[in-house]
Amino acid sequence: ETALAIRGMTLKKAQKFLEDVVGMKQCVPFRRYNGGVGRCSQAKQHGATQGRWPKKSAEVLIGLLKNAESNAEVKNLDVENLVISHIQVNRAQHQRRRTYRAHGRINPYMSSPAHVELFLSEKEVQVKKPEDTEESPKKIAGKKKGPKA
Repeated sequence: ETALAIRGMTLKKAQKFLEDVVGMKQCVPFRRYNGGVGRCSQAKQHGATQGRWPKKSAEVLIGLLKNAESNAEVKNLDVENLVISHIQVNRAQHQRRRTYRAHGRINPYMSSPAHVELFLSEKEVQVKKPEDTEESPKKIAGKKKGPKA
């Protein structure tokens, strides 16, 4: 949900949003996995009714965005025009540990990591179409030209 909230934002806007989420000034709207999620008035800014402040995932994404920003600077990209064009989070393989229980039993103690994919691209600058002073002849489709001589 956190990754979905920052998709399409500029780099600076996404960093500011995630800092606000950690500080509980803005919430992340929960749209898909929203069963049992409480309502909050901050979700109205995003056109939703339910929201939370996922601190752990926001901090992970802040670290990723910082890393991506420094990579962009090394590649001589304009950091001000970078947009999050693609972000995707997938489940990773569980890491297994064990916890010891009463009466000599052992239970699994699993962690649930994730893979995060993030693409930043420079925002395309709008270029005005040049005004054509002389009209070019229109092309005619093959059937409209008429029979071949």
